[in-house]
Amino acid sequence: MHLLDFALSQYKLIVTLVALLSFPLLMKACCKLLEKVTRGKIDSHRKQRADLLVRVLVAFVFVCFMLVFWGIELRGLLVLGSSLFAMLGVAMFASWSLLSNLTSFLLMFIQNDYRVGNWVRIVDGANFVEGCIVEMGLMSVVLRHVDGHKVVYPNNLFVTRPVMVLSQEPTKPKQVPTPRRTLGPKK
Repeated sequence: MHLLDFALSQYKLIVTLVALLSFPLLMKACCKLLEKVTRGKIDSHRKQRADLLVRVLVAFVFVCFMLVFWGIELRGLLVLGSSLFAMLGVAMFASWSLLSNLTSFLLMFIQNDYRVGNWVRIVDGANFVEGCIVEMGLMSVVLRHVDGHKVVYPNNLFVTRPVMVLSQEPTKPKQVPTPRRTLGPKK
């Protein structure tokens, strides 16, 4: 009888403990479901990003449910979180840069036209940048140029500029020797 009284008086703690102990099982089940849905459809790099995104979303939803269960209203936390996010975006970056880069990352994540290992040419007016996609991050795309240079290109520009997916690696441009000029009197 004493055990039942204790369980009834401390039910929130017991439910929280059971939920915390079952959280790894929930996370594993969601990752297996993601694996089953995406098997053979996306490359390993996108699979890792999708796995990270699923883990973060499941953890966020789990924390929100636990807060609601303990009687904490989410309305105040949402207002505080969105205000801090907006203030951080304005204070640390240009007011549009952070949000547009993150939104562009989500667009690139959903869109399957280019992936790591593709050779691309990004056309910007009369100029262009070309290289092999090495990494697609939250804020930028990293390209390896034909010369071996690393080019870091912001996601928002990558999405808004025309991008040509090249069928083969571009050739290195031939360097035309420039005549040497010497200072001083001509001989």
